[in-house]
Amino acid sequence: MSFELPLIYPITDSNISGLTHAEQTARLINGGAEVVQIREKNLGAGEFCEAATAALVVAREHGVPLIINDRVDITLLVGADGVHLGQDDLPPDAARRLLGPFAVIGYSTHNLEQAVAAAAMPINYLAIGPIFPTGTKANPDPVVGLEGLRAVRRALPQIPLVAIGGITSKNVRSVIQAGADSVAVISALLREPDRIDESMREFKRL
Repeated sequence: MSFELPLIYPITDSNISGLTHAEQTARLINGGAEVVQIREKNLGAGEFCEAATAALVVAREHGVPLIINDRVDITLLVGADGVHLGQDDLPPDAARRLLGPFAVIGYSTHNLEQAVAAAAMPINYLAIGPIFPTGTKANPDPVVGLEGLRAVRRALPQIPLVAIGGITSKNVRSVIQAGADSVAVISALLREPDRIDESMREFKRL
């Protein structure tokens, strides 16, 4: 699938926002989101499937691609546009066989060695992080930092690169300047649920 990364890559989280994934998706799109990733760590498969289906309806109404975090099975069941995989999830080559050539597949990496290995996989983009300390994960990987991001960019000048982890309106420009094509944002967009659309617009302006 031809997939162009937007500059801002928003990710939902119901624990942070207190909103359903469909509500978050609607507010993010209202703020100008060009893709939305659904991230859910606490629901069972059935509930996650229902939540993702509702979010997909919203995304389809606006022509915005919807990516599912971690779960290839949910991606298949709801017919989402793609999946974002972590190091402990189904390998990208297996996901590609299941989802087909047109699905979007992203892959998380946490250091230069992982990023270089990922570049040979059948993915549309790779993510590198955490760039800064983050509270989104219970057991985060070691901080990569801006210099680590620059090293990945130098080693992989062609691959679409998403930076993630602790990115805010105050540091987002430095992340782009360090070589990221896109920045994934969670907490900075969701911690004030009533301002999600406004926060999304602010990030796009920056």
